[in-house]
Amino acid sequence: MKSAFKKSILALGLAAGMASAAYAQQGVSDTEVVIGSNGDLSGVFAPFNVQAIKAAQQYFDEVNAAGGVHGRKIKFIVEDHGYQVPKAVQNFNKLVNSDKVFAMILNLGTPHNIAGFKMMEPAKVANISPLTAARQMVEGDITYKYTGLSSYYDQLKAGIEFLAKETGAKEVCAMYFPSDFGLEVYEGTKEKAEELGLKFAAETTHKPDDQDFVGSLTKLREAGCDIVATAVGVRQTIVILGTAKKLGWNDVAFIGSSAGFNTAVAKVPGGVTEGYYAAAGWSDLENRLDSNEELKKWAEGYKAAFNEDPGTAAQLGRAAAVTLVNGLEAAGKDLTPESFQKGMETLEYDDPILNAHIKYGPDDHQGGDAIFISKIEGGVWKEVGQE
Repeated sequence: MKSAFKKSILALGLAAGMASAAYAQQGVSDTEVVIGSNGDLSGVFAPFNVQAIKAAQQYFDEVNAAGGVHGRKIKFIVEDHGYQVPKAVQNFNKLVNSDKVFAMILNLGTPHNIAGFKMMEPAKVANISPLTAARQMVEGDITYKYTGLSSYYDQLKAGIEFLAKETGAKEVCAMYFPSDFGLEVYEGTKEKAEELGLKFAAETTHKPDDQDFVGSLTKLREAGCDIVATAVGVRQTIVILGTAKKLGWNDVAFIGSSAGFNTAVAKVPGGVTEGYYAAAGWSDLENRLDSNEELKKWAEGYKAAFNEDPGTAAQLGRAAAVTLVNGLEAAGKDLTPESFQKGMETLEYDDPILNAHIKYGPDDHQGGDAIFISKIEGGVWKEVGQE
């Protein structure tokens, strides 16, 4: 009898333990869901990340103040890798294996995200709206991968085609970081040039800390480049454009991807960046403030909270936070990686902050497909084309 009783108690204990294990989920409790972010708050792409984190946290605060999502408050843990891959790997290890995040948003950098997948995917941690538009973000097994908008590759192909028609260009060139990010821009640029029967004339590669571009620009000018695609940091983009003007090279069109489409680039004093083009997956907010009441209200709320005007990064941060919250809501009360995936794959909505239509499906984890081509005129990004 005693032996049978002990066996019964043991069986009940094992059953309870199994039920508890089945219910337990990394980063999820009855009252909280833990979300992480691993970005560049101090390096060459900080202008794309600092405001993004502020805007995301502001939205999470609003959601939490209203009771959270299915009764869960969002806890947001942010790490800075300074655009250094080794530091990014350390941060991913902390966030995934120590902080036990349920999902991540706004992870910045193509090689950084790729390195992080090795830790995120085994833990079933979804990567949502990373601050990179590389195709690798939704290649292979896309179960835990959700990008926000169009890819660098598609953006540059659309941008080169637009400029070729606008300028009658014959020779195309590129300046880029020789990383996964830069190579994607380079590939899109070269392939579209070849498709159009244009000559891909020359290329130069750069490091994230490069600041002298006289030699590179002289080489490209001598090669006869009519269009130069750029895939470098925000500061480098500004220096390149300023150096080209100092050299008197004015009969060339420079174009970047969404990685060059930043408010900071447009606002450089003295017209240094005038005439620069960028192809991106969203519209700049400045020219839409008076025509979009929801956008204007958000911009005013951001400024009131942080005493600064929102720019590109803030747009992306708000959009990523909204996507995450929409996915959490669609997942239902029983939050698991599987329910989150099912919820995300039902999402379809218009984002007024980005001027983008967002839609996810079982075979499509890229939220937006549109490509907007803009040009800096008078210190403001002005939309000149769309695909």
